[in-house]
Amino acid sequence: MSKKIVVKVSIFCEKCKTLTLKTVAKLEGIESLNLDAEKGTLTVIGSVDPVCIISALKKKKRPAQIESVGPKEEKKEDEKKKECEEACKKFMECCRSCRGMPYGPPVILYEEPYYGCTIM
Repeated sequence: MSKKIVVKVSIFCEKCKTLTLKTVAKLEGIESLNLDAEKGTLTVIGSVDPVCIISALKKKKRPAQIESVGPKEEKKEDEKKKECEEACKKFMECCRSCRGMPYGPPVILYEEPYYGCTIM
């Protein structure tokens, strides 16, 4: 079960950022990492235990604190499904109007008259 974990971390320079990401990336069960240096937050999505994240960071002398733990947001997938369903509805409306005709829309063939060979 994936969950979204937000951890408050002190970030002062690029070395702090790199060390934090390397330390957390080694843990098992992580799907994605996102570090916002301006806010000082590390967002981890996966099935990893939040306490393991904090203890791993403290071993590397990176003070950290759990800010929030919650379910993984799946808004993007829901939006994609809605868009797909809307497109399918438009397609089905077209097909329903075509269903009234037994063999599809009528096709009109036009043949030009043949006057024979013009070379002779």
